[in-house]
Amino acid sequence: MDWGTELWDQFEVLERHTQWGLDLLDRYVKFVKERTEVEQAYAKQLRSLVKKYLPKRPAKDDPESKFSQQQSFVQILQEVNDFAGQRELVAENLSVRVCLELTKYSQEMKQERKMHFQEGRRAQQQLENGFKQLENSKRKFERDCREAEKAAQTAERLDQDINATKADVEKAKQQAHLRSHMAEESKNEYAAQLQRFNRDQANFYFSQMPQIFDKLQDMDERRAVHLGAGYGLLSEAELEVVPIIAKCLEGMKVAAHAVDPKNDSQVLIELHKSGFARPGDVEFEDFSQPMNRAPSDSSLGTPSEGRPELRGPGRSRAKRWPFGKKNKTVVTEDFSHLPPEQQRKRLQQQLEERNRELQKEVDQREALKKMKDVYEKTPQMGDPASLEPQITETLSNIERLKLEVQKYEAWLAEAESRVLSNREDSLSRHARPPDPPTSAPPDNSSSNSGSQDAKESSEEPPSEESQDTPIYTEFDEDFEEEATSPIGHCVAIYHFEGSSEGTISMAEGEDLSLMEEDKGDGWTRVRRKEGGEGYVPTSYLRVTLN
Repeated sequence: MDWGTELWDQFEVLERHTQWGLDLLDRYVKFVKERTEVEQAYAKQLRSLVKKYLPKRPAKDDPESKFSQQQSFVQILQEVNDFAGQRELVAENLSVRVCLELTKYSQEMKQERKMHFQEGRRAQQQLENGFKQLENSKRKFERDCREAEKAAQTAERLDQDINATKADVEKAKQQAHLRSHMAEESKNEYAAQLQRFNRDQANFYFSQMPQIFDKLQDMDERRAVHLGAGYGLLSEAELEVVPIIAKCLEGMKVAAHAVDPKNDSQVLIELHKSGFARPGDVEFEDFSQPMNRAPSDSSLGTPSEGRPELRGPGRSRAKRWPFGKKNKTVVTEDFSHLPPEQQRKRLQQQLEERNRELQKEVDQREALKKMKDVYEKTPQMGDPASLEPQITETLSNIERLKLEVQKYEAWLAEAESRVLSNREDSLSRHARPPDPPTSAPPDNSSSNSGSQDAKESSEEPPSEESQDTPIYTEFDEDFEEEATSPIGHCVAIYHFEGSSEGTISMAEGEDLSLMEEDKGDGWTRVRRKEGGEGYVPTSYLRVTLN
């Protein structure tokens, strides 16, 4: 079934239908264009959102980037950014493959439709003109017939009239004959015109217009095919990006599963571990005895007026309270302003950076040497002397970097020793102290007096020592002059209460002077820096002989 056969008399209907088809094509193009604008705006907003929440600092300068939670969030942002890129790709494909192509095709269809309908209207106009000519010949034939009949009646009437002259009768007959001849000619012309019109009309309805209608049908069907393909492109543009979008969603899922709370806890420890040992117990300060009054380094308060602290110039207050307000620190090149563990890490990073720079300079020096050798062998390629400034500069950089590497290596070794020492102190501090000797300490008058003095004096709490500057305590003038000189130095590993006769109390981490070695009974005689001598368990000490 085709339009030329079934719709031969529906010219206006076909004109409206083809116009509707082109309007529908234009409406779809407009819809896709607005759809691309929506996709572009969506992608732009997604990119702005990602940019808003991405970390502002580089990953190497942002400690938070080491946490798996932050890394997963950044990965999700990157996947969303990739997703936005796919939305932009959809918009671009729709704009190029749908909007541009269908707009161009619509213009071609409009021109073709216009041509077909112009051809149809010309055929209609020709048929109408033929019909008008037929009507004119018909009216002329009708008029001539009436005139011929009238002339014949006039001639017959004059022929029967006895009063009419012969000339009048003859004239009337000639006139009737002329009119009859004209009527015959009009009849022949009318017949010919009618035959020609019928032929043109048959050609119009059975040939010309069916061909035009068939062309319009073909045009409209081709338009429908292209429009259907355009409908398909809308889904194809989405399907093309589905694999990438699926990968983006899978990446988000992987990022969600990558969150590792245990690892983040370990990262927090690595980032902020100070390396300091925990503070020891705060000792009781006995202010009832004026002679051995010594301010405690562990006291959280400030000394009272009129009671100055007895601290030497090298004595520093141990870090006791970690929750107080932190003072503003001055950044130093060796990072000594940082806790030991953090100092070690920063020094390690700086050392690695210097080594990388040094290797880069060494590689550049080797490249310049090779280039110089090439220039010397092939002078036309370049002047070897032109490379001397670069070689000199590279050698200077290498020497500078070597010095910096040595400097950072020395600082790193010192920092590692501090960390190791603090670790050993912390472990020993929290270990269970050994049992003191079961035998009584030796009887010694000096130790007795020392024990009495030790009981009257305040017990200084253990203080955390800086690894670079050991902590010393001022002692009273009464104990400056002693007859016996120390034979060594020792540090209290554990706290000991000298409650029995001849013993002396000591705090964990306290520096003591070694006055007499262990004679096999498990006791060692020591002297406190505040004054007072007595025996303490040998296993409670770390001894260094002079």
